[in-house]
Amino acid sequence: MALVVLSVALMVVDARFNSLKPVRSEMGLVLMPFYWLAEVPARLWDGMTEQITSRSTLMAENEKLKAEALLMQRRLQKLAALTEQNVRLRELLNSSALVDDEVLAAELIGVDPNPYTHRILIDKGEKDGVFLGQPVLDASGLMGQVVEVMPYTARVLLLTDSTHSIPVQVNRNGLRAIASGTGNPERLELRHVADTADIKVGDLLVSSGLGQRFPSGYPVATVTEVVHDAGQPFAIVRAMPTAALNRSRYLLLVFTDQRTPEQRANDSAIAAEQAAEGPIGAATRASGSAVTGESAPTAPAAPTAAPIPATPGQSDARAPDAPSSPASEQPGSSALPAAPSGQGAR
Repeated sequence: MALVVLSVALMVVDARFNSLKPVRSEMGLVLMPFYWLAEVPARLWDGMTEQITSRSTLMAENEKLKAEALLMQRRLQKLAALTEQNVRLRELLNSSALVDDEVLAAELIGVDPNPYTHRILIDKGEKDGVFLGQPVLDASGLMGQVVEVMPYTARVLLLTDSTHSIPVQVNRNGLRAIASGTGNPERLELRHVADTADIKVGDLLVSSGLGQRFPSGYPVATVTEVVHDAGQPFAIVRAMPTAALNRSRYLLLVFTDQRTPEQRANDSAIAAEQAAEGPIGAATRASGSAVTGESAPTAPAAPTAAPIPATPGQSDARAPDAPSSPASEQPGSSALPAAPSGQGAR
């Protein structure tokens, strides 16, 4: 009875307070060898399966992989051209160029047994640079985000958890929405989508990046059902996650740009100014400082011809070959003497 009371007390404290987080982190470090031992049977089974695989199966799989690799190479060539085009367009807009996100491969080593919570345990932790809120994806799309970090392991909250939401947009037309988990590992729901919105079955939903947590452009789900009710202002939109949430074993941790939008804007402005630096930019700044009276490191001016008074009958009192010397560029100098009345002197 004492142990039962102690267990209930610990569960209540852990659910309502954060005082047991350090203890749970240390327990994760202690239990790491047990996770490794629990994986031993699966590793042995995989090794035995590989040893007894027939030659024909291996040949068929090899041919299939060759065909898939050829298709991936074709897609990669097109994506490379599109990436370069995007970089050039962003340079024209004085914006920072897109770069590939840095990723870290991880392996799933545990699943939360609670049927009402969709969480998994991975074999990468704080020692590997994992941080809270880090996006996680598999080979097909986004899976979720890191919600708890331990020294050598981390817990990931999946997209389909009932407490999780992610901002998305329709890849076809850019329509923005919020995809929320339903507790079903194969279903997401789009909340507050107008009944007249341009969305249909088969549309691909990608991350919009507006929440500043998930990077933009990653696949999230595919629309499977759109229900229009004449008596309701919002349509019922259901989607299936593109990631294999209950089947993927190997995952990727994405290290995105942690700068705030203001910092990114300032860095882009500084980069644009540095790109504009050059002979033209220097000349522009020098002329601007001369007009405003600011001192600028310029070369000494060459001697100019003295102004010649205008005489009647002459339209230009200056020598033809004398260099021009505007009064604004020579402080203290006076303009040409005025011509007599009735004479046109410049």
